[in-house]
Amino acid sequence: MTDSAGTPPEPEDRAGAEQPPPDTESVASGASEPDPEPAKDGEPSKDSGATAAEDGDATPEHGDATAAKDSGPTPEVGDQTAAKNSDPMPEGVKGRRHWLRWTALGVSVVVLAAAGTGWWFYRKLDGNIQTDTTAAHELDKYERDRPASVVHDAQNLLLIGSDSRAGNNSAYGRDDGGSQRSDTTILLHLAADRRSATAVSLPRDLMADIPACGRPDGTDTKAQFAQFNSAFEIGGAACTIRTVEKMTGVRIDHHVVVDFSGFKDMVDAVDGVEVCLKEPVDDRQAHLKLPAGRQTLHGEQALGFVRSRHGFGDGSDTQRMDRQQQFLGSLMKKVQSNGVLLNPARLYPVLDAATKSLTTDAGLNTLRDLYDLVRSMRDIPTENIHFLTVPRQPYAYDGNRDELVQPDADRLFKQLRDDRPIKVAPAADVAKSKEGTTKGNGQDDKPDDPDPSSSPSAPPVYSGTDAASGMCG
Repeated sequence: MTDSAGTPPEPEDRAGAEQPPPDTESVASGASEPDPEPAKDGEPSKDSGATAAEDGDATPEHGDATAAKDSGPTPEVGDQTAAKNSDPMPEGVKGRRHWLRWTALGVSVVVLAAAGTGWWFYRKLDGNIQTDTTAAHELDKYERDRPASVVHDAQNLLLIGSDSRAGNNSAYGRDDGGSQRSDTTILLHLAADRRSATAVSLPRDLMADIPACGRPDGTDTKAQFAQFNSAFEIGGAACTIRTVEKMTGVRIDHHVVVDFSGFKDMVDAVDGVEVCLKEPVDDRQAHLKLPAGRQTLHGEQALGFVRSRHGFGDGSDTQRMDRQQQFLGSLMKKVQSNGVLLNPARLYPVLDAATKSLTTDAGLNTLRDLYDLVRSMRDIPTENIHFLTVPRQPYAYDGNRDELVQPDADRLFKQLRDDRPIKVAPAADVAKSKEGTTKGNGQDDKPDDPDPSSSPSAPPVYSGTDAASGMCG
């Protein structure tokens, strides 16, 4: 029987006839691949997608993968690869950045610690200062009677040394019922341009017109002609201020009351003040015994030195004030030295001692107020810081008291009011310049001027010293 045309051949025969074994080498080289069928017009060939993929123009599904394969790894892998392929940071840079971070942290800690310490010191010093509020209230009551300020920016301060024996001052004498008198009173004038300062001592034994003043118990005293330092006992700082204003015509802007213990501590804080003595001193009342010559005085000795009357010369209050002026000049010179102002370890004890000893009006009762005041004075040349005693002489009715010498005193007060300069010279030089100089018409022998050799427009010259001279020249 013959096979019909539609009968398929047996599998074995068909496989052997139609599928010869492939040539492995040909398949690998692509030589046995059949030619693609030609594409019809307008249609891509069946293998165009594969060809495009190989050329880089892949279809969306397969092309993304191909592009990713050609362009690089995925983002996650790419970051690692980029980090791996990028240049690593040099070890020196890493160490330097680490060191800078720790340095910045250390500096921050130091700055914060310094700021905290500075704030603590500031608060402590600021809290040392005591405020006198009663004086301002009393002065307001008599504002109409007070003189007006003449020169803007010039300042006049009244420095009052308390003679109280209460509290820490009990070792210096008996406290008679708590009363106190001003042991030392200085009118300090600061020129408006802060190029000069004049400190005028007012003798405690000076006879003066004391106005009616309010007492601490609320009662008022009557106006009286009495010893100057009794004004402080009667009505405190306010009464003293009004007495000085009545005497001088100078408006007092601020006042400061200083006690004994603070003065001692200030001298100790600057490691003492140097003095020169022509003769030895032995004053039992002042607890002071010193040899002649150059020496440095500390707290207790310094206090006895400025308060002693019976151990020096004739025991007059005038000589005592001269010593006080010389000593204050030496103290100011020491404080202005770089060894104190530029050394915080030495400056702080000075400020601590000073602020502890002060009672001020409300305008000077903060450390900032005092700092601004001291800063305004720090550039004053020491030779322009003058110390003198108001022209005085023994009181006509009591040789143990003083009175002003006119017209010398009034001329001095006018110079201060008008912020005009003055000059100082040793007492011997001033006395010598006056000798033989009298009015030319022979009317009397009264000197014309504290400095007769100068012209009328020249600054008057008074007996005194300056901070540059000190006690030992």
